[in-house]
Amino acid sequence: MQVRFRWVEAALFVAAFVLVHAFLWWANTSLPNLPLGDVTRTYREWIEAGHRDHYWVGVDSDWVYPVFAIVPMAAAALGGAASIGTGWLLLMTVLDAAAVAVLWRFRALGVRVVWWWLLFLLALGPIALGRIDAVATALALVGVAFVATRPAVASAVFTVAAWTKVWPAALVGVLLLRRGHRRGVFTGALVVTALIVLVDVLYGGAAHLLSFVSQQSGRALQIEAPLATPFMWAAAAGVPGAAVYYDTGILTFEVSGAGTHAAAALSTPLMAVTVLAGIVLALVAVRRGARRAEVAPLLALVLVAALIATNKVGSPQYVGWFAVPVVWGLVAGRASARRFVPVAVALLVTAVLTQVFYPTFYDQVLLVRPWVLVVLTIRNLLEVGVLVWGLVLLARSPSGRSARTRELPSDGGVPVEVERGRMDA
Repeated sequence: MQVRFRWVEAALFVAAFVLVHAFLWWANTSLPNLPLGDVTRTYREWIEAGHRDHYWVGVDSDWVYPVFAIVPMAAAALGGAASIGTGWLLLMTVLDAAAVAVLWRFRALGVRVVWWWLLFLLALGPIALGRIDAVATALALVGVAFVATRPAVASAVFTVAAWTKVWPAALVGVLLLRRGHRRGVFTGALVVTALIVLVDVLYGGAAHLLSFVSQQSGRALQIEAPLATPFMWAAAAGVPGAAVYYDTGILTFEVSGAGTHAAAALSTPLMAVTVLAGIVLALVAVRRGARRAEVAPLLALVLVAALIATNKVGSPQYVGWFAVPVVWGLVAGRASARRFVPVAVALLVTAVLTQVFYPTFYDQVLLVRPWVLVVLTIRNLLEVGVLVWGLVLLARSPSGRSARTRELPSDGGVPVEVERGRMDA
Protein backbone atom coordinates (compact mmCIF):
# COMPACT_ATOMS: atom_id res chain seq x y z
CA MET A 1 0.00 0.00 0.00
CA GLN A 2 2.82 2.40 0.89
CA VAL A 3 4.60 1.68 -2.41
CA ARG A 4 1.36 2.30 -4.30
CA PHE A 5 0.88 5.63 -2.49
CA ARG A 6 4.38 6.69 -3.47
CA TRP A 7 3.65 6.00 -7.11
CA VAL A 8 0.35 7.89 -6.87
CA GLU A 9 2.09 10.85 -5.24
CA ALA A 10 4.80 10.84 -7.90
CA ALA A 11 2.18 10.73 -10.67
CA LEU A 12 0.21 13.55 -9.06
CA PHE A 13 3.34 15.66 -8.71
CA VAL A 14 4.38 15.08 -12.33
CA ALA A 15 0.91 16.16 -13.44
CA ALA A 16 1.04 19.23 -11.20
CA PHE A 17 4.55 20.07 -12.41
CA VAL A 18 3.44 19.89 -16.04
CA LEU A 19 0.31 21.98 -15.39
CA VAL A 20 2.19 24.67 -13.45
CA HIS A 21 4.91 24.96 -16.08
CA ALA A 22 2.32 24.95 -18.87
CA PHE A 23 0.61 27.87 -17.13
CA LEU A 24 3.90 29.71 -16.65
CA TRP A 25 4.78 29.06 -20.30
CA TRP A 26 1.41 30.47 -21.39
CA ALA A 27 1.71 33.46 -19.02
CA ASN A 28 5.17 34.34 -20.31
CA THR A 29 3.96 34.37 -23.91
CA SER A 30 0.47 35.81 -23.44
CA LEU A 31 0.26 38.30 -20.58
CA PRO A 32 0.71 42.03 -21.22
CA ASN A 33 3.88 44.05 -20.56
CA LEU A 34 6.15 41.42 -22.17
CA PRO A 35 7.08 39.23 -19.18
CA LEU A 36 9.53 37.35 -21.42
CA GLY A 37 10.83 40.56 -22.97
CA ASP A 38 14.29 40.34 -21.43
CA VAL A 39 14.76 36.97 -23.11
CA THR A 40 13.19 37.66 -26.49
CA ARG A 41 14.72 41.11 -26.86
CA THR A 42 17.78 41.74 -24.70
CA TYR A 43 19.17 38.20 -24.42
CA ARG A 44 18.43 37.64 -28.11
CA GLU A 45 20.33 40.79 -29.11
CA TRP A 46 23.36 39.68 -27.09
CA ILE A 47 23.37 36.22 -28.68
CA GLU A 48 22.80 37.58 -32.18
CA ALA A 49 25.73 39.99 -31.73
CA GLY A 50 27.90 37.07 -30.71
CA HIS A 51 26.93 34.93 -33.69
CA ARG A 52 26.90 37.73 -36.24
CA ASP A 53 29.78 39.93 -35.15
CA HIS A 54 31.74 37.54 -32.90
CA TYR A 55 31.22 40.15 -30.19
CA TRP A 56 30.27 38.54 -26.90
CA VAL A 57 29.12 40.55 -23.89
CA GLY A 58 31.20 39.78 -20.82
CA VAL A 59 34.11 38.69 -23.02
CA ASP A 60 34.52 41.51 -25.52
CA SER A 61 32.80 44.18 -23.43
CA ASP A 62 31.70 44.97 -19.90
CA TRP A 63 28.49 43.25 -18.86
CA VAL A 64 25.92 43.55 -16.11
CA TYR A 65 26.06 39.78 -15.38
CA PRO A 66 28.89 37.39 -14.47
CA VAL A 67 30.33 35.79 -17.58
CA PHE A 68 28.81 32.30 -17.15
CA ALA A 69 25.33 33.81 -17.60
CA ILE A 70 25.94 33.79 -21.35
CA VAL A 71 25.95 29.96 -21.33
CA PRO A 72 22.23 29.40 -20.60
CA MET A 73 21.36 32.25 -22.97
CA ALA A 74 23.36 30.62 -25.75
CA ALA A 75 21.87 27.22 -24.89
CA ALA A 76 18.36 28.62 -25.22
CA ALA A 77 19.27 29.89 -28.70
CA LEU A 78 20.62 26.58 -30.02
CA GLY A 79 17.56 26.32 -32.25
CA GLY A 80 18.23 29.82 -33.56
CA ALA A 81 18.12 33.24 -31.92
CA ALA A 82 14.65 33.84 -33.35
CA SER A 83 13.29 30.99 -31.21
CA ILE A 84 15.16 31.89 -28.03
CA GLY A 85 11.90 32.43 -26.13
CA THR A 86 10.77 28.86 -26.70
CA GLY A 87 14.29 27.57 -26.04
CA TRP A 88 14.47 29.50 -22.79
CA LEU A 89 11.18 28.19 -21.42
CA LEU A 90 12.17 24.66 -22.39
CA LEU A 91 15.57 25.09 -20.70
CA MET A 92 13.93 26.37 -17.51
CA THR A 93 11.46 23.50 -17.45
CA VAL A 94 14.34 21.02 -17.72
CA LEU A 95 16.35 22.79 -14.99
CA ASP A 96 13.33 22.87 -12.68
CA ALA A 97 12.75 19.17 -13.32
CA ALA A 98 16.38 18.46 -12.45
CA ALA A 99 16.03 20.40 -9.18
CA VAL A 100 12.88 18.43 -8.35
CA ALA A 101 14.64 15.14 -9.10
CA VAL A 102 17.45 15.77 -6.60
CA LEU A 103 15.12 17.24 -3.95
CA TRP A 104 12.37 14.64 -4.29
CA ARG A 105 13.48 12.52 -1.32
CA PHE A 106 13.47 15.40 1.15
CA ARG A 107 10.48 16.02 3.41
CA ALA A 108 9.50 18.71 5.88
CA LEU A 109 7.11 17.61 8.62
CA GLY A 110 6.11 14.64 6.48
CA VAL A 111 5.49 16.59 3.26
CA ARG A 112 7.84 16.64 0.28
CA VAL A 113 9.40 20.10 0.04
CA VAL A 114 9.07 20.16 -3.76
CA TRP A 115 5.34 20.67 -3.31
CA TRP A 116 6.03 23.99 -1.60
CA TRP A 117 8.45 25.03 -4.32
CA LEU A 118 5.96 24.19 -7.07
CA LEU A 119 3.32 26.26 -5.29
CA PHE A 120 5.83 29.08 -4.91
CA LEU A 121 6.55 29.05 -8.68
CA LEU A 122 2.82 29.24 -9.39
CA ALA A 123 2.40 32.10 -6.91
CA LEU A 124 5.29 34.06 -8.40
CA GLY A 125 3.99 33.69 -11.93
CA PRO A 126 5.81 34.13 -15.25
CA ILE A 127 8.80 35.91 -13.72
CA ALA A 128 9.63 32.58 -12.03
CA LEU A 129 10.92 31.37 -15.40
CA GLY A 130 11.50 34.49 -17.45
CA ARG A 131 14.87 35.82 -16.25
CA ILE A 132 18.45 34.66 -15.79
CA ASP A 133 17.75 34.65 -12.03
CA ALA A 134 15.62 31.54 -12.52
CA VAL A 135 18.66 29.64 -13.80
CA ALA A 136 20.72 30.58 -10.74
CA THR A 137 17.85 29.61 -8.42
CA ALA A 138 17.36 26.18 -10.01
CA LEU A 139 21.10 25.51 -9.82
CA ALA A 140 21.27 26.64 -6.19
CA LEU A 141 18.36 24.35 -5.28
CA VAL A 142 20.33 21.45 -6.74
CA GLY A 143 23.21 22.52 -4.50
CA VAL A 144 20.96 22.43 -1.42
CA ALA A 145 20.41 18.71 -1.96
CA PHE A 146 24.15 18.08 -1.41
CA VAL A 147 24.72 20.38 1.58
CA ALA A 148 24.62 17.60 4.17
CA THR A 149 26.30 14.73 2.35
CA ARG A 150 28.70 16.39 -0.11
CA PRO A 151 29.42 19.99 0.88
CA ALA A 152 32.20 20.24 -1.73
CA VAL A 153 29.69 19.43 -4.46
CA ALA A 154 27.20 21.88 -2.94
CA SER A 155 29.90 24.55 -2.93
CA ALA A 156 30.75 23.85 -6.58
CA VAL A 157 27.10 24.06 -7.65
CA PHE A 158 26.53 27.25 -5.65
CA THR A 159 29.61 28.72 -7.32
CA VAL A 160 28.33 27.90 -10.80
CA ALA A 161 25.09 29.64 -9.81
CA ALA A 162 27.07 32.63 -8.52
CA TRP A 163 28.91 32.97 -11.83
CA THR A 164 25.44 33.11 -13.40
CA LYS A 165 23.91 35.63 -10.99
CA VAL A 166 26.00 36.88 -8.08
CA TRP A 167 23.75 36.27 -5.07
CA PRO A 168 24.40 32.48 -4.57
CA ALA A 169 27.97 33.37 -3.58
CA ALA A 170 26.48 34.09 -0.16
CA LEU A 171 25.46 30.43 0.10
CA VAL A 172 29.07 29.33 -0.34
CA GLY A 173 29.95 31.47 2.66
CA VAL A 174 27.20 29.82 4.72
CA LEU A 175 28.71 26.40 4.03
CA LEU A 176 31.80 27.49 5.95
CA LEU A 177 29.78 27.17 9.16
CA ARG A 178 30.15 23.41 8.92
CA ARG A 179 33.17 22.06 10.74
CA GLY A 180 35.46 19.54 9.11
CA HIS A 181 34.43 20.31 5.54
CA ARG A 182 35.80 23.80 4.97
CA ARG A 183 38.64 22.54 2.81
CA GLY A 184 36.11 20.79 0.57
CA VAL A 185 33.96 23.93 0.41
CA PHE A 186 36.96 26.03 -0.60
CA THR A 187 38.08 23.41 -3.10
CA GLY A 188 34.68 23.15 -4.76
CA ALA A 189 34.40 26.92 -5.13
CA LEU A 190 37.99 27.41 -6.30
CA VAL A 191 37.92 24.62 -8.89
CA VAL A 192 34.76 25.95 -10.53
CA THR A 193 36.00 29.54 -10.40
CA ALA A 194 39.37 28.58 -11.83
CA LEU A 195 37.76 26.74 -14.74
CA ILE A 196 35.42 29.62 -15.58
CA VAL A 197 38.18 32.21 -15.29
CA LEU A 198 40.56 30.08 -17.38
CA VAL A 199 38.06 29.72 -20.23
CA ASP A 200 37.21 33.42 -20.07
CA VAL A 201 40.88 34.42 -20.18
CA LEU A 202 41.59 32.05 -23.08
CA TYR A 203 38.81 33.74 -25.03
CA GLY A 204 40.29 37.17 -24.24
CA GLY A 205 37.79 38.32 -21.62
CA ALA A 206 40.15 38.95 -18.70
CA ALA A 207 39.69 42.73 -18.83
CA HIS A 208 35.93 42.37 -18.41
CA LEU A 209 35.82 39.45 -15.96
CA LEU A 210 34.61 41.51 -12.99
CA SER A 211 32.82 44.23 -14.94
CA PHE A 212 29.47 43.14 -13.47
CA VAL A 213 30.57 44.75 -10.20
CA SER A 214 31.21 48.20 -11.67
CA GLN A 215 28.13 47.98 -13.91
CA GLN A 216 25.91 47.99 -10.84
CA SER A 217 27.63 50.77 -8.91
CA GLY A 218 26.10 53.74 -10.72
CA ARG A 219 22.48 52.61 -10.59
CA ALA A 220 19.75 54.75 -9.09
CA LEU A 221 16.70 53.47 -7.20
CA GLN A 222 14.65 50.98 -9.19
CA ILE A 223 10.94 51.49 -8.68
CA GLU A 224 10.23 48.08 -7.10
CA ALA A 225 12.96 48.29 -4.45
CA PRO A 226 11.83 48.66 -0.82
CA LEU A 227 14.04 51.74 -0.47
CA ALA A 228 12.15 53.34 -3.38
CA THR A 229 8.72 52.91 -1.76
CA PRO A 230 8.42 56.37 -0.12
CA PHE A 231 9.60 58.07 -3.32
CA MET A 232 7.01 56.16 -5.36
CA TRP A 233 4.33 57.47 -3.01
CA ALA A 234 5.81 60.95 -3.38
CA ALA A 235 5.48 60.60 -7.17
CA ALA A 236 1.87 59.46 -6.75
CA ALA A 237 1.19 62.51 -4.57
CA GLY A 238 2.61 64.82 -7.23
CA VAL A 239 5.59 66.02 -5.20
CA PRO A 240 7.73 68.21 -7.49
CA GLY A 241 10.68 66.30 -8.92
CA ALA A 242 9.38 62.86 -7.91
CA ALA A 243 8.74 60.77 -11.01
CA VAL A 244 9.32 57.42 -12.72
CA TYR A 245 11.75 57.42 -15.65
CA TYR A 246 13.42 54.86 -17.90
CA ASP A 247 17.18 54.42 -17.72
CA THR A 248 18.23 53.52 -21.26
CA GLY A 249 21.72 52.51 -20.12
CA ILE A 250 20.61 49.97 -17.52
CA LEU A 251 17.30 49.22 -19.30
CA THR A 252 15.13 49.60 -16.23
CA PHE A 253 12.63 51.95 -14.62
CA GLU A 254 13.90 54.10 -11.76
CA VAL A 255 12.47 56.82 -9.54
CA SER A 256 13.75 60.38 -9.23
CA GLY A 257 13.19 63.05 -6.62
CA ALA A 258 14.71 64.70 -3.58
CA GLY A 259 16.50 62.11 -1.47
CA THR A 260 16.67 59.33 -4.05
CA HIS A 261 20.41 59.72 -4.63
CA ALA A 262 21.04 59.62 -0.87
CA ALA A 263 18.88 56.52 -0.51
CA ALA A 264 20.70 54.80 -3.38
CA ALA A 265 24.05 55.69 -1.82
CA LEU A 266 22.83 54.34 1.53
CA SER A 267 21.88 51.00 -0.01
CA THR A 268 25.35 49.43 -0.16
CA PRO A 269 26.50 50.33 3.38
CA LEU A 270 23.11 49.32 4.75
CA MET A 271 23.40 45.98 2.99
CA ALA A 272 26.94 45.50 4.32
CA VAL A 273 25.89 46.26 7.91
CA THR A 274 22.91 43.91 7.68
CA VAL A 275 24.99 41.09 6.23
CA LEU A 276 27.64 41.60 8.91
CA ALA A 277 24.97 41.57 11.62
CA GLY A 278 23.64 38.26 10.32
CA ILE A 279 27.12 36.71 10.24
CA VAL A 280 27.92 37.90 13.77
CA LEU A 281 24.60 36.58 15.13
CA ALA A 282 25.20 33.22 13.43
CA LEU A 283 28.70 32.92 14.87
CA VAL A 284 27.45 33.83 18.34
CA ALA A 285 24.67 31.25 18.06
CA VAL A 286 27.17 28.56 17.04
CA ARG A 287 29.50 29.54 19.87
CA ARG A 288 26.59 29.17 22.31
CA GLY A 289 26.13 25.62 21.05
CA ALA A 290 23.24 26.02 18.61
CA ARG A 291 23.04 23.27 15.99
CA ARG A 292 24.88 24.32 12.85
CA ALA A 293 22.29 22.44 10.78
CA GLU A 294 19.66 24.93 11.97
CA VAL A 295 21.83 28.05 12.02
CA ALA A 296 23.03 27.60 8.41
CA PRO A 297 19.65 27.99 6.64
CA LEU A 298 18.74 30.88 8.94
CA LEU A 299 21.95 32.66 7.98
CA ALA A 300 21.28 31.87 4.30
CA LEU A 301 17.82 33.40 4.65
CA VAL A 302 19.19 36.53 6.33
CA LEU A 303 21.88 37.00 3.68
CA VAL A 304 19.44 36.54 0.79
CA ALA A 305 16.84 38.76 2.45
CA ALA A 306 19.49 41.43 3.04
CA LEU A 307 20.50 41.31 -0.63
CA ILE A 308 16.84 41.89 -1.56
CA ALA A 309 15.42 44.18 1.13
CA THR A 310 18.33 46.66 1.16
CA ASN A 311 19.00 46.51 -2.58
CA LYS A 312 18.53 49.61 -4.71
CA VAL A 313 17.50 47.41 -7.65
CA GLY A 314 14.74 45.17 -6.30
CA SER A 315 13.56 43.61 -9.58
CA PRO A 316 10.44 41.40 -9.27
CA GLN A 317 12.39 38.23 -10.07
CA TYR A 318 14.52 38.68 -6.96
CA VAL A 319 11.67 37.20 -4.91
CA GLY A 320 12.50 33.85 -6.52
CA TRP A 321 15.82 33.82 -4.66
CA PHE A 322 13.97 33.18 -1.40
CA ALA A 323 13.13 29.64 -2.53
CA VAL A 324 16.67 28.45 -1.84
CA PRO A 325 17.05 29.33 1.88
CA VAL A 326 13.43 28.34 2.54
CA VAL A 327 13.90 24.87 1.02
CA TRP A 328 17.19 24.60 2.91
CA GLY A 329 15.46 25.46 6.17
CA LEU A 330 12.55 23.11 5.57
CA VAL A 331 14.82 20.09 5.00
CA ALA A 332 17.29 20.81 7.82
CA GLY A 333 15.38 18.80 10.42
CA ARG A 334 12.02 18.94 12.17
CA ALA A 335 12.86 21.85 14.48
CA SER A 336 14.18 23.90 11.57
CA ALA A 337 11.14 23.06 9.44
CA ARG A 338 8.81 24.28 12.16
CA ARG A 339 10.67 27.58 12.30
CA PHE A 340 10.55 27.97 8.55
CA VAL A 341 6.87 27.18 8.01
CA PRO A 342 5.70 30.75 8.85
CA VAL A 343 8.22 32.35 6.52
CA ALA A 344 7.40 29.80 3.80
CA VAL A 345 3.74 30.85 4.03
CA ALA A 346 4.64 34.56 4.15
CA LEU A 347 6.75 34.20 1.01
CA LEU A 348 3.86 32.58 -0.85
CA VAL A 349 1.92 35.77 -0.13
CA THR A 350 4.94 37.84 -1.16
CA ALA A 351 5.12 35.94 -4.44
CA VAL A 352 1.40 36.41 -5.16
CA LEU A 353 1.64 40.16 -4.51
CA THR A 354 4.64 40.33 -6.82
CA GLN A 355 2.67 38.61 -9.58
CA VAL A 356 -0.19 41.08 -9.08
CA PHE A 357 1.92 44.09 -10.00
CA TYR A 358 4.22 42.29 -12.45
CA PRO A 359 3.58 41.67 -15.24
CA THR A 360 -0.18 42.22 -15.58
CA PHE A 361 -0.48 45.61 -13.90
CA TYR A 362 3.06 46.87 -14.36
CA ASP A 363 1.77 49.75 -16.46
CA GLN A 364 -0.18 50.86 -13.39
CA VAL A 365 3.03 50.86 -11.36
CA LEU A 366 4.68 53.07 -13.98
CA LEU A 367 1.70 55.43 -13.72
CA VAL A 368 2.06 55.34 -9.87
CA ARG A 369 -1.58 54.42 -9.31
CA PRO A 370 -2.25 54.33 -5.55
CA TRP A 371 -4.02 50.95 -5.53
CA VAL A 372 -1.06 49.13 -7.05
CA LEU A 373 1.37 51.05 -4.83
CA VAL A 374 -0.49 49.57 -1.86
CA VAL A 375 0.22 46.09 -3.27
CA LEU A 376 3.87 47.00 -3.89
CA THR A 377 4.24 48.50 -0.41
CA ILE A 378 2.82 45.42 1.34
CA ARG A 379 5.10 43.21 -0.74
CA ASN A 380 8.14 45.30 0.22
CA LEU A 381 7.16 45.27 3.90
CA LEU A 382 6.97 41.49 3.76
CA GLU A 383 10.49 41.35 2.31
CA VAL A 384 11.77 43.53 5.15
CA GLY A 385 9.76 41.47 7.61
CA VAL A 386 11.42 38.25 6.44
CA LEU A 387 14.81 39.87 7.01
CA VAL A 388 13.87 40.99 10.53
CA TRP A 389 12.35 37.57 11.27
CA GLY A 390 15.59 35.86 10.28
CA LEU A 391 17.73 38.19 12.38
CA VAL A 392 15.49 37.71 15.42
CA LEU A 393 15.57 33.92 15.13
CA LEU A 394 19.35 33.96 14.76
CA ALA A 395 19.59 36.07 17.91
CA ARG A 396 17.26 33.67 19.74
CA SER A 397 18.84 30.43 18.46
CA PRO A 398 18.71 27.90 21.30
CA SER A 399 21.87 26.59 22.86
CA GLY A 400 22.99 23.05 22.19
CA ARG A 401 21.72 21.91 25.62
CA SER A 402 18.21 23.35 25.15
CA ALA A 403 18.04 22.09 21.56
CA ARG A 404 18.93 18.56 22.63
CA THR A 405 16.38 18.69 25.45
CA ARG A 406 13.69 19.84 23.04
CA GLU A 407 14.47 17.10 20.52
CA LEU A 408 14.38 14.19 23.00
CA PRO A 409 11.02 12.55 23.77
CA SER A 410 9.96 12.38 27.40
CA ASP A 411 10.80 8.69 27.67
CA GLY A 412 14.41 9.27 26.60
CA GLY A 413 14.01 7.22 23.44
CA VAL A 414 15.14 7.97 19.87
CA PRO A 415 15.27 11.71 19.13
CA VAL A 416 12.29 12.81 17.07
CA GLU A 417 14.65 14.72 14.80
CA VAL A 418 15.89 11.48 13.22
CA GLU A 419 13.82 11.10 10.06
CA ARG A 420 14.27 10.10 6.46
CA GLY A 421 15.27 12.98 4.25
CA ARG A 422 16.81 15.07 6.98
CA MET A 423 19.82 17.23 6.19
CA ASP A 424 22.54 17.89 8.77
CA ALA A 425 24.72 20.81 7.70
